Amino acid sequence: MNRTKALVLAAFTVWPVAYMAFFMATVASSFVLMRNGSNQMPSFFGVLIALHFFTMAEMIGLMVFYILHLFRTEEIAQDKKALWAVVLFMGNAIAMPVYWYLYVWTPLRREKA
Repeated sequence: MNRTKALVLAAFTVWPVAYMAFFMATVASSFVLMRNGSNQMPSFFGVLIALHFFTMAEMIGLMVFYILHLFRTEEIAQDKKALWAVVLFMGNAIAMPVYWYLYVWTPLRREKA
């Protein structure tokens, strides 16, 4: 994998965490608006649902990519691969950026040096 592809992968990997923060802020602000007497659903709710479905599909795609990368790479010792698979599956949005940095980005930096 080259640097450009790794950086694009990083952007996709960070998106779920950024979206989660955006979603929480949006929902909190909607509650504040509803508390102030507005009974209407926010006009951007349809966009939020579309982003939500996109993010879920993207996380499934990232999970498949990272699990395949995990078992195809020689950067990780064989005895640690099962542990990483569980960590990626259970802690996906948090574990994927860590995995990306350790096993996608760091080897590229070593190749460049």
